[in-house]
Amino acid sequence: MLDTASRTAAGGQRSPLRRPGRRTLTQLAVIAGLLLFAFLAIPQLLSLYYIDAMTQVAVYSVVALGLGVLVGRVGLVSLGQVAVLTIGAWVAARLLFATAQPYPLVLLEAGVITMVLGTLIGLPALRLRGLYLALITLMLAGALTVVLTTTNFPNGGHGFLGYNGSTVHIPAIRRPSIAESDPAYYRYAVVVAALMFLLVLVHIRTQPGRAWAAIRQSEPAALAAGINTTLYKLWAFALASFITGVAGGVLAGAVHYLYSITFPTQESITLLAVVLMGGAYSMWGAIVAALLLQFLPALLNNWGVSADWLTILFGIGVLQVLTTAPRGLADQVPKDLARLGRLLRGLRRRPAASGSDPA
Repeated sequence: MLDTASRTAAGGQRSPLRRPGRRTLTQLAVIAGLLLFAFLAIPQLLSLYYIDAMTQVAVYSVVALGLGVLVGRVGLVSLGQVAVLTIGAWVAARLLFATAQPYPLVLLEAGVITMVLGTLIGLPALRLRGLYLALITLMLAGALTVVLTTTNFPNGGHGFLGYNGSTVHIPAIRRPSIAESDPAYYRYAVVVAALMFLLVLVHIRTQPGRAWAAIRQSEPAALAAGINTTLYKLWAFALASFITGVAGGVLAGAVHYLYSITFPTQESITLLAVVLMGGAYSMWGAIVAALLLQFLPALLNNWGVSADWLTILFGIGVLQVLTTAPRGLADQVPKDLARLGRLLRGLRRRPAASGSDPA
């Protein structure tokens, strides 16, 4: 704002405000159109197999968004986001089995409980950065996997863990009454994901987002500017943990049955890779990352191609993105398409210019 005012004073006249307004309206129109397409058209166009895959995309877009807040907005490299998702799914499953509370309330409670636990996990971030923080969070994710393998997920049994040793009558995790079918639950997941994206957008556009940007650029400079870096780091972990916990609750209803093998520790590394590929600095990058992580394997499996090849592909993709497109595919692909459009328009004009009579 100050920069705009200084340019106005230097130029002697006020700069027009129509372009930013039109750009904002265009962005809102594109977002609304994509939401309507995802909500209405996709369940009509895709089979149940791909609808289930798109439900996973909606869930993991929120997980990738939470990791993007930590990595792209604050500069904290965390490898424990899948462990946070596991906690959210476990808490939601236990509440759904033990109580008859409405599904939205269970999601909120799972998000709050996960936020508290995730913030405690994020306490090492107060003094650690970079590789050290990544190793600590990865070790915590591995420890949680060991605990869950020992105790198992709740499956309708009694007690605190809620584990039923019988394999005959294991109840499925219930879904909300308005979204019991797969297409309806997909729409439910899209609505929840949209609300989580809106929550993060509000944070980015307000004071927390400005503080996170300052911390990412230079933490000593942020301290000198009077920013409470401890508070805003914990705030980032709390926000990322909350939305990931809510995503875990949605995931519990999507898959019906939860097992410890559903959340392997190595998936944390894969998640970080696809977030970097999609674009950790952009909210659109979270959607691209979720498509790479969930929809692409479903597509390959349906074509009879092993999804294990994606590990190699993601490794090559991360190397390519870090060297040529550090802001990810969400930022680079539109630029490349714009350059291609300009090139094609230039090639179209050249024959017309060369064929014209210079006289």
